[in-house]
Amino acid sequence: MATVAEQLRTAREAKMLTVHQVADVTKIRTDHLRALEEGNFDVFAAPVYIKGFVRSYATLLKLNVPEVMAALEKELSQTEKFAEPPRFSSEPKGVLDWAMLQLSRVNWRIASIVLGVLALAAVIYLIVSAASHQRASDPLKGIPPAVYRPANGNAGERLPLTNAPARPR
Repeated sequence: MATVAEQLRTAREAKMLTVHQVADVTKIRTDHLRALEEGNFDVFAAPVYIKGFVRSYATLLKLNVPEVMAALEKELSQTEKFAEPPRFSSEPKGVLDWAMLQLSRVNWRIASIVLGVLALAAVIYLIVSAASHQRASDPLKGIPPAVYRPANGNAGERLPLTNAPARPR
């Protein structure tokens, strides 16, 4: 079976297209197209570029894209540079990395609405519980009974009633 590079080149030549015409349609640089047709994958920084360019190129040439992509995967797995996906960092992932990943997956529009409703419910609960506690408790509970002691020393004299007129002295 022909390599992906040979399939792309022969299909382009069969359609009588130049590399520049393909570059105009696909917006892929001509040096990248030539590298794909030569099978020189070392020009590319990552396999994602190769896969995207080959998919666009094969679609333009009306090739069977799934077959071409499967052949490309097989060819890339045999290369040293693209045999396995690149590591983005050499450091092991920690708890903070995991937490940040989980937070990045949250739909914050929905989460903000849910948090707002929960906060409103908490405020209403606190207001209702404070009001019921205030109604249930006697404000004079715990205050000892007191006897009025006037300044002149007549102990035990009672206070005058509020609706009765005070007696003159």
